[in-house]
Amino acid sequence: MGRLTVLKQIAQDLASEFGPDCEVVIHDLKTKDPEHSIVYIVNGHVTGRSIGDGPSDAVFDVIRNRNRKGSEPSDHSGYLMKTSDGKILKCSTSYIRDDDGSLHYVFGINYDITKLTMIENALHALITPQNKEEKPKQISHNVNDLLDRLIEESVALAGKPVALMNKDDKVKAIQFLNDSGAFLITKSGDKVANYFGISKYTLYSYIDVNK
Repeated sequence: MGRLTVLKQIAQDLASEFGPDCEVVIHDLKTKDPEHSIVYIVNGHVTGRSIGDGPSDAVFDVIRNRNRKGSEPSDHSGYLMKTSDGKILKCSTSYIRDDDGSLHYVFGINYDITKLTMIENALHALITPQNKEEKPKQISHNVNDLLDRLIEESVALAGKPVALMNKDDKVKAIQFLNDSGAFLITKSGDKVANYFGISKYTLYSYIDVNK
């Protein structure tokens, strides 16, 4: 089975896998007529090309310089191109060599991501919070889980574990809990006092600091 036959089969498989927005094109670099280098193309509607059409600027440069020393091209993947009618393409280009190492084919994949970028922009606007620094809050299964999470957030706010907290750190953490409504939960005062190693009297005095 010839090299071109194998490339055609791969091209067809790729186009079938990724659908009509995926163009796969094969250029023959050894053609006698470089202005008509495309020997196979699937989903040519993506760029409006067909078999017998000419190369892109990049492919033409390879054809023109193929006999020059130091002009060996390298495979290039994941780059963006734009068609004349405004489509945005994500492209990959591979250079296929014969057994003697000489360049023979260019195998290109051009995926039309125009609709995907529109969806991305719409989704970004939809999911981006007004406060971009705001982190998603965890959904609690019950009030005890909620209280545990609020206590964790209060410790994170203080920036140190309870064992290293001074009075000001604990005041800051407990006032955060109060502002968050933690003490509306039944028996939360006992749990918070025990967690921070203080009495309930001290707990309520911390809540009233600066008030």
